[in-house]
Amino acid sequence: MIPTGALLAAEDLHKTYGATTALDGASFAIHPGEVVAVMGPSGSGKSTLLHCLAGIVTPDAGTITYDGRELSSMSDSRRSALRRGEFGFVFQFGQLVPELSAVENVALPLRLGGTGRRPAESAARGWLEKLEVDDVAGRRPGELSGGQGQRVAVARALVTGPRVLFADEPTGALDSLNGERVMELLTDAARSAGSAVVLVTHEPRVAAYSDREIVVRDGKSRDMERVG
Repeated sequence: MIPTGALLAAEDLHKTYGATTALDGASFAIHPGEVVAVMGPSGSGKSTLLHCLAGIVTPDAGTITYDGRELSSMSDSRRSALRRGEFGFVFQFGQLVPELSAVENVALPLRLGGTGRRPAESAARGWLEKLEVDDVAGRRPGELSGGQGQRVAVARALVTGPRVLFADEPTGALDSLNGERVMELLTDAARSAGSAVVLVTHEPRVAAYSDREIVVRDGKSRDMERVG
């Protein structure tokens, strides 16, 4: 049963890859503005759950509902449009375009959506400032430190004003100090923008930035309410 007021919810998801079971009845729900950490050991199914929630992977069974609509009933083009405009993504290694400067990377989702260069780059600079990396706006990814690059990736994910931000091990390639600063900035920026955050991690110190935790193990999920 989908919780009342949930922005994105999944119920009884199943997914197999050959003889490997990735999801075995996992469920999930997130409300607007909420940060939910999806935790579990490597191979538990947490990244598969994220990819299903984002409409990248289609589950074998179960339902996923976004804003009252089932993802499975949407066309491929509609799901792609969601990923461009209403969903944002941050990955472990940033995945910035190496030929573009930091500001051009952040502006890219807006440019792909039809926004002109000047307004797109103006918005991008605003987000680079919020993420405390406006001083590297003209540099290319190869000239950035790991922490700077990941902040640029967060800015790129938030520049379109997504309703849901998917972050898959966003600090996995960073040292603890840079990782904690990236998480502070990511969660503060997302909350200020009203974006819900699906945070996949295996690190308790990263999950501590969330409002609630969901533990995935052997493809099954368990909701862990935060106490205190």
